Amino acid sequence: MSQKRIGIPGDNYLPCHPMPRETVVDSRQEILRTAARLFQQRGYDATSMNDVAAALKLSKGGLYHHFQSKDEILFEIMDHAMQITEERVVNPVRGIADPEERLRALIRLHIGVVLSPRDREITVMLHENHPLPPLLRKRINSRKKDYIHFLENLMAEVQIKSRNANQSKARVSPRAAAFALLGMINWIYQWYKPEGELQAQTLVPQFTELIFGGIFA
Repeated sequence: MSQKRIGIPGDNYLPCHPMPRETVVDSRQEILRTAARLFQQRGYDATSMNDVAAALKLSKGGLYHHFQSKDEILFEIMDHAMQITEERVVNPVRGIADPEERLRALIRLHIGVVLSPRDREITVMLHENHPLPPLLRKRINSRKKDYIHFLENLMAEVQIKSRNANQSKARVSPRAAAFALLGMINWIYQWYKPEGELQAQTLVPQFTELIFGGIFA
C-alpha cells in the first residue's frame, strides 16, 4: 500500500501513515467509559454531547466523528457491557462439563466483571433505567434475555444433579433462581466500597454459599 506524503515540494516529504485501527477502537472505548461516568454522575438527560466532548477534551466535531447522537453512545455502552459479559463470563464457562462447577465459575466471573475497576462504569449502565429508543432497547433486551436463558438452563442442570443426589424435590424454579442470582450480583455496585468490610475475595464464597446452601439445599 502506498503512503501519502505531506510537506513542501522537493525532497522534504514526510510519510503520513493511516491511523491504526487499534487507535480508533481505543478512542471509542475511552468515549464510552467517559460518557458512562458522566451519565451516572449527572444523569443521562442532564448530560449533553458537549459535556462528553469537554470531558474528553475533544471538539464537538471530533465526538460526532465517532458517535452521531447520545442515544447511540448509550446503546453502545450497553451493547459493550453485554459483550464484556459474554466474553468474560459466558464463554469461559461453556466448556465446564460439571454444572455445579460451571455455576460456581459463573458466579466468580460475573462478580469479577461487576467489580472490575476498568469496566465498572460501563457494566453498571445495564442496570439503570435509561430511555433508549424502542428499536435499540429491543436489541439490548434480546442480549439480556440470552444471558438469562443461559443461566436459567444452568440452574435447571444443577437442580437435576442435586435432586438425583439428594432425592429431593426442587422448591425454587430455575427461572426464579436465575433472577435471584442476577439480582444479587448486579446490585453489588449500589453498596460495594473497596475500603469496606465486604471485599471482592469474600463476596464470591458468600454469594456461592447463598445459592448452594439456600436455593439448592
